[in-house]
Amino acid sequence: MPEKTARRFAGFGVLTLVTLYGSAAAAEEKKSAAPKMSDAKKIALAVSAGPAEITKNATIIDMTDMSSPKQLRAGMNGWACYAMVNQPMCLDKEWQKWAEAWMGKKQLQLSGPGVAYMLRGDTGASNTDPYATAPTADNQWVVSPAHVMLLYQDPKMLDAYPTDPKSGGPWVMWKGTPYAHVMVPVSPAKAATMPSK
Repeated sequence: MPEKTARRFAGFGVLTLVTLYGSAAAAEEKKSAAPKMSDAKKIALAVSAGPAEITKNATIIDMTDMSSPKQLRAGMNGWACYAMVNQPMCLDKEWQKWAEAWMGKKQLQLSGPGVAYMLRGDTGASNTDPYATAPTADNQWVVSPAHVMLLYQDPKMLDAYPTDPKSGGPWVMWKGTPYAHVMVPVSPAKAATMPSK
């Protein structure tokens, strides 16, 4: 499943990466960083995204060069950690399903709750539009520090959370879409930021 997901990440193209994980410049940086990193450094990057108890047995996928993602290490616990420059992530099985559905713009079918880690934060995404590629006056572009992401099988559970990322607590990203999820900041010193209008 993780390698299949990686192929779909690549198959959907750089636009997909840019949509969720930053600007075109960031994508170019990721692409150019690939030759400079050894496999050991890529594995270290991937495992920096999640807790050691999960990452030590996770499948590791190199996505520093989106044109040729590859598995660096087979895992045994169903988790996949992705080496992506400036925003590595670790996804459980439900989040891997989510990624496939999101990338293919397909209906999401979860069989339970899902957990994902981005303990190094991200470089920005719209808080309202799952396919926005850059900040606009109304898409609530947000750069998140270290965070955990949660999926609920029942979308009604999301109603308990606000959609405001500036509160310093959990919020719902992409509410009202099939890809809505809860963002949970885990950095005590930093809150999510949004450019002023």
